[in-house]
Amino acid sequence: MPESSFPTPTPQPRFRDTVEEWMRQFQDWLCRQLETTDGAGRFREDAWQHHSGGGGRSRILTEGGIIEKGGVNFSAVEGTMSEAAARQLLMPDPRYFATGVSVVQHPRSPRVPISHMNVRYFEAGNGEAWFGGGLDLTPIYVDVAQARWFHRQIAEVCAAHQPGYYGRFKAWADEYFYLPHRQETRGIGGIFFDRQVVGKDGDQEALFAFVRAVGEVYGRTYCELLRQNADLPYTEAEKRWQLVRRGRYAEFNLAIDRGTRFGLETGGRTESILMSLPPQAEWHYNLIPAPGSPEAETQQWLQKGIDWLSDPPAAA
Repeated sequence: MPESSFPTPTPQPRFRDTVEEWMRQFQDWLCRQLETTDGAGRFREDAWQHHSGGGGRSRILTEGGIIEKGGVNFSAVEGTMSEAAARQLLMPDPRYFATGVSVVQHPRSPRVPISHMNVRYFEAGNGEAWFGGGLDLTPIYVDVAQARWFHRQIAEVCAAHQPGYYGRFKAWADEYFYLPHRQETRGIGGIFFDRQVVGKDGDQEALFAFVRAVGEVYGRTYCELLRQNADLPYTEAEKRWQLVRRGRYAEFNLAIDRGTRFGLETGGRTESILMSLPPQAEWHYNLIPAPGSPEAETQQWLQKGIDWLSDPPAAA
């Protein structure tokens, strides 16, 4: 079983240094959780430097026992972005400092969901600072009971920090993790929050504590889902459907994801930015699942506004 101890922040002279150091420790902790759960795979590290200051540690696991390709990336970078990039990313000042951990896991089995998690902290040159993050699940085949359990874990964490967080951030995730050209959500959602400004949306310690809780609930819940689903049998047809769904995942990350845009606009390491892409994916012209099939049933769950906490889940 993965270790239960979770990193706690050690105060540094500057708050941003405290956050950066915790992000490093969180990357270490999460990699250990995933390696222990996977049983066979080990992360390899690629340390890199950013051209304008700072750098990061990209950690990639391939050919694991459960995980076919997974990444847990840490970065802490600073510099001055172009005026066009600053406008596009709504930066109040082109000077910036950014630190965070970004995670995507692509399991081997179509019975194990793809997962994503991100926690981040920004400071603009004018002193404005904010947190962001989120986590979501992309099952190849939706298991309704597991989807409800996943959302309950998140809702409990949100309620412990701010009663309104889950409803607000769940709706935000539904809007964000959406492919408008497909008119479908990427998966069953989770929570997403951006630009939670220090002072406006909460004091820095409260917002930082919530971000840490998001990291902890991701590691705990996703490792449990890996254990529950890793040994379930699957067919070649189900594996082919996984490749189609991976294609949808790639479409979102290349066409819509803000983190991808930020990394490319600020001259980040391309290999690390694109680690979220699956090792294999397929696209088929006008592929429509047969009515009544498990694939068609999964498609029915890929919509905004589903109340996953109700029993049974219901559309809004």
